[in-house]
Amino acid sequence: MEVQHASGNDKHHTKIGKVTGAEHVIKSLEELGVTTVFGYPGGAILPIYDALYGSNLHHILTRHEQAAIHAAEGYARASGKVGVVFATSGPGATNLVTGLADAHMDSVPLIVITGQVAKSLIGRDGFQEADVVGITLPVTKHNYQVRDVNKLSRVMKEAYYIAQSGRPGPVLIDIPKDVQSGVVTRLFNEELLIPGYKPNLEPDSKEIEEVASAISKAKRPLLYIGGGIIQSGASEDLQAFARQNQIPIVSTLMGLGAYPPDDPFYLGMLGMHGTYSANMAVTECDLLLAFGVRFDDRVTGKLELFSPHSKKIHIDIDPAELHKNVAVDYPIQSDVKIAIQRLLERPIRCNTDVWIREIRAWQEEYPLSYQKQISKLKPQFVIELVSKLTNGEAIVTTEVGQHQMWTALFYKAKTPRTFITSGGLGTMGFGFPAAIGAQIAAENNLVICMAGDASFQMNIQELQTISENNIPVKVFIINNHYLGMVRQWQEMFYDNRLSESKIGSPDFVKVAEAYGVKGLRATTPDEARQAIQEAFRHKGPVVVDFHVTEEENVFPMVPPNKGNHEMVMKRWED
Repeated sequence: MEVQHASGNDKHHTKIGKVTGAEHVIKSLEELGVTTVFGYPGGAILPIYDALYGSNLHHILTRHEQAAIHAAEGYARASGKVGVVFATSGPGATNLVTGLADAHMDSVPLIVITGQVAKSLIGRDGFQEADVVGITLPVTKHNYQVRDVNKLSRVMKEAYYIAQSGRPGPVLIDIPKDVQSGVVTRLFNEELLIPGYKPNLEPDSKEIEEVASAISKAKRPLLYIGGGIIQSGASEDLQAFARQNQIPIVSTLMGLGAYPPDDPFYLGMLGMHGTYSANMAVTECDLLLAFGVRFDDRVTGKLELFSPHSKKIHIDIDPAELHKNVAVDYPIQSDVKIAIQRLLERPIRCNTDVWIREIRAWQEEYPLSYQKQISKLKPQFVIELVSKLTNGEAIVTTEVGQHQMWTALFYKAKTPRTFITSGGLGTMGFGFPAAIGAQIAAENNLVICMAGDASFQMNIQELQTISENNIPVKVFIINNHYLGMVRQWQEMFYDNRLSESKIGSPDFVKVAEAYGVKGLRATTPDEARQAIQEAFRHKGPVVVDFHVTEEENVFPMVPPNKGNHEMVMKRWED
């Protein structure tokens, strides 16, 4: 690329030689430090794919655009970097919408580049035209349609900054085909300033003093942590703060891995399928420290009954989350890592000995357990065994459903970015492609996808992707021949009318082998142990089909419109 420096009125730009918009997109990604792209080509994005040919970017060709964006999510969640996706116009772009919504809900930084029909055809219902900007506006942090090739330079830098700064999220760039083919004549090189967008990272010092004072006065404080702890890299600071002040901790689904599961102050996940001690602690605490959370309905249960005795501190990077679902006494808009560091600088004194003894009694009364059987294979046993054999040190992704909740409860993820799941949107079909992205991001790590037999079939075609690229993901299917969570709700709340929740599945071993992937099956606890160990020994991808008891339910469970203290601990008829 020949670069000539501009002068005069062009002092904020650089004139360049003949470089197309498509070539500039690829070059910009390389300069931004991107190394991997997930995507699927088509007519309207062919100029970009032509420029990709021979570049330094590693492209993973998935077999569906939805899989591409979930793989980019897995990459971003495992690495903390920005995931990048390419797709064509029309159906290629609309196939990304679920992934965009998923990333938006879970604050995952993505750059999604879509091709678009030529400018002259926009609005004329041209072949494979769709209003991608309009369609994706509600499910992106920001989006662009670039109609001037010379604006690509600024847009690429802006998009990358917006995606990863503040509360992370997906940014979409829609580029008409003739803009991709057009010649760039100027590069944007001034300081990046985006009017109206300047995330506040530092907490107000007076507010921090008030929070420190409230913590010192509390008799039953409780830390309630979420995905914001992981996004901000605050795990170590959180551990220091909790241990220094002897404050017990509960976690959301998205916060799993942020705090060591074997720490005596850790009570597990709270909410609809939270542990007894976690939910009772939330109900009985007198000060709730909500760090990097958004008070999701699956966490709070019936709002009027949520943590009714507590004053509430809420620290979050996104001011829109403060008071959104739950009114709080101390709202602080800040990067949660910085806020915790500021609290660590304050002389807080907490005496929680009596509170801890009360919590220990709850743990002893209702420990997390299930009914073990020698001959039948229980789903909890499989996940618990995986946790023990990996020592909680693998990267685990999940699909969505009962197996997701069992994994959250029985897999003990030790470190941040090793438990990857679709939290806010609850997307079936997420876990398998997310595992592909996670494996690309963490090449030398063991990556396991915990899947349900129904969820796995949502993106089963990606077996070709792992086979062709020899991506050594281990897919463990918890096969109960049902839409398990649907069946559980039908059993408990719809008089056991099992309407369309029984689902047929293929022979997953044969399907895996047809794609060139090793397939295994287990129907007993002994076979399960052997299959897991064999899968771990195998250097390539593996699919293991675990035939588990069909009508197992996830407990504890907070029924709809109930408080967290009103948990169902087992089947009502037991």
